[in-house]
Amino acid sequence: MKNIAIIGSGFSSLASACHLAKAGYNVTILEKNSTLGGRARKYEKEGFKFDMGPTWYWMPDVFEKFFKDFNKKPSDYYELERLSPAYQVYFGKEDSITIPGTLNEIYEVFEKEEPGSSKHLKSFLDSAKFNYEVAINDLVYKPGESISELINFTTLSKANQFFTSISSTVRKRIKNHKLQQILEFPVLFLGAKPSNTPSFYNFMNYADFGLGTWHPKGGMYEVVNGFVNLAKELGVGILTNQNVEKIVVENGVVKGVNSNSKFIQSDIVISGADYHHSETLLDKENRMYKEKYWEKKTFAPSALLFYVGFNKKIKNVEHHTLFFDTSFDVHAKDIYDTPKWPKEPLFYASFSSITDNSFAPISKEAATFLIPLAPGLTDIPEVREEYFKKIMNRLEKLTGQSLKDEVVFKESYCVNDFVKDYNSYKGNAYGLANTLFQTAFLRPKIRSNKVKNLYFTGQLTVPGPGVPPAIISGKIVSDLVIKNSK
Repeated sequence: MKNIAIIGSGFSSLASACHLAKAGYNVTILEKNSTLGGRARKYEKEGFKFDMGPTWYWMPDVFEKFFKDFNKKPSDYYELERLSPAYQVYFGKEDSITIPGTLNEIYEVFEKEEPGSSKHLKSFLDSAKFNYEVAINDLVYKPGESISELINFTTLSKANQFFTSISSTVRKRIKNHKLQQILEFPVLFLGAKPSNTPSFYNFMNYADFGLGTWHPKGGMYEVVNGFVNLAKELGVGILTNQNVEKIVVENGVVKGVNSNSKFIQSDIVISGADYHHSETLLDKENRMYKEKYWEKKTFAPSALLFYVGFNKKIKNVEHHTLFFDTSFDVHAKDIYDTPKWPKEPLFYASFSSITDNSFAPISKEAATFLIPLAPGLTDIPEVREEYFKKIMNRLEKLTGQSLKDEVVFKESYCVNDFVKDYNSYKGNAYGLANTLFQTAFLRPKIRSNKVKNLYFTGQLTVPGPGVPPAIISGKIVSDLVIKNSK
């Protein structure tokens, strides 16, 4: 039985561990932190609870497909609730649009904002659904080893969609600026500007409107627990507080890792840690990518997050609320074009305790706030405090209530923390952006071409950022390991 060491315990690592244990390998996960889940950890304080990373549960079919591989289903491990409304978007004081939980209701919302737009939305979503099915069935489960994976009759017929942007497609027919922003927002999960994201990725709009927004009871950490429990049932060994210092290679073949100054023999090593960091664990001659390669890449944003306990329930917000009352385009430029701290940032808030009373004591509110940022910015406490004041002022103004004096506590998390906790390149939060030239076979390789039996998984390789893609990445790498071990 071959030994496999997996570095990290994020969704991609947990997924690959489950698949490989099922295939008969002896699998051990080595996690740097004291808790599991990578970026999807939880934070608890004074009776409040927060999902530290992902808060959106989209693409439920990917989770179902994962568990089905083990003759299980998500409900064996956690309980799901479809959110209705799905989310709310603020564009100004007393100017917000609430996205309902069903398609017919969404068409009504669009029609009310822009007469005739529902017809265009239906056409757009028909294309988005088709692209989603093509992506899920033909593309995203491929290992990204060659361009041939992308080429078939269906994708050739859609080739023009790889050379036009989401932004141009949306704006061609829908003229209402607020509706445009709602349709462009889901691609932010892919880590790039809508104007730089191929229109083929409109399948994210089908994930949004068609498949819906869900909430796992108890939060996203219950999903992590589900994956961890399945892994344990399959015999996966899990070690926490493991500082992997080196991936050990002899004569071009991986031999194991040094962790906490001890050698752990492994026939195969998979790193679900930050890809750039993973390569620094190798001697230079065994690295595939030089520093210049990473410097030229377009990274998905970092983030400034606040985990806040409020002493009262908050009015006029939904579980997921987006604050788009400032310029989307200007903020995007501050992330991607001329990286700097945004003057008037857009921000997102999750008020999970609106749906789930396990997140906060009775009559109180747990809130997570997120401001997308360029990776690599100078992160100091004074700047964090300045931005907390900015978003609190806007939250009060937009929702018409006094909240500053109701803050029980706040904790912040930013660039320096992503580096410290996850060895994240420049403190990025979401990995490598899915732009045209960073798609599929153009992403960092899932298998090392320098070291035999060394593999990578997660958001910097295929298929890309987000929880469902991370789960898929775990499946891809495990399939490749099994294929190459025969």
